[in-house]
Amino acid sequence: MQQQWFAGPLASFDTETTGVDVETDRIVSAALVVQLAPGAAPQAATWLADPGVPIPDGARAVHGITDEHVRAHGRPPRTVVAEIARALGEQARAGTPLVVMNAPYDLTLLDRELRRHRGASLTDFLGGAELVILDPRVLDKHIDRYRKGRRTLTDLCAHYGVELAGAHDASADATAAMGLVRTIAARYPGALGGLSPGELHLRQRVWHAAQARGLQNWFDRSGTPERVDLSWPLRPVRCACGRRLSAEHRCEAAA
Repeated sequence: MQQQWFAGPLASFDTETTGVDVETDRIVSAALVVQLAPGAAPQAATWLADPGVPIPDGARAVHGITDEHVRAHGRPPRTVVAEIARALGEQARAGTPLVVMNAPYDLTLLDRELRRHRGASLTDFLGGAELVILDPRVLDKHIDRYRKGRRTLTDLCAHYGVELAGAHDASADATAAMGLVRTIAARYPGALGGLSPGELHLRQRVWHAAQARGLQNWFDRSGTPERVDLSWPLRPVRCACGRRLSAEHRCEAAA
């Protein structure tokens, strides 16, 4: 009998940052965790960067990383973000699905850091390799659409009985997110286990867009001005007018 994908190798990626704005905030720490099978010892690669800007009090209260710590132990972000991107590329070339909780946040922020420090996009650094992303937030929302309550990593771990030891540590969060994907797929094998990771990647684009439209409709009805981006797993680069930039970095409005 062929092994189901959620019982095989998975990788998982997470970051801790200076804030929640993917366009302007910076990576402080990151982790890439690889596990060959459920119950196997996870192998973690971790990074600590000196972001070059002060870590705000709000961010420091979440992950506990101080300016003094990154100045003493962090490495230049130019070096760190390139190493992270190359490590993700290695997993893509190996065909290992990559778990990223709320992928448009972590992957977009990494892309913007690469553009900021290396003058190249995440796609450029992958060198033609294709990331296959599994996002437990999108999967859970699709499977259990009408369940009430929040769907943060902590909430999802509590709901599915997945251990989260040391929340807001990049390695701990990545490990927990991987456990979530394995657990969700095993609990719903008919809906998720029968699809390949590549098929799930494509379907998550559609599922996320529908979920985002639903949230946008709720914001509109409640008079909230917030706009929801439908893109997954990476938000497009936009110019100052808000339109997407083309591959040649030109505004679509001028095309």
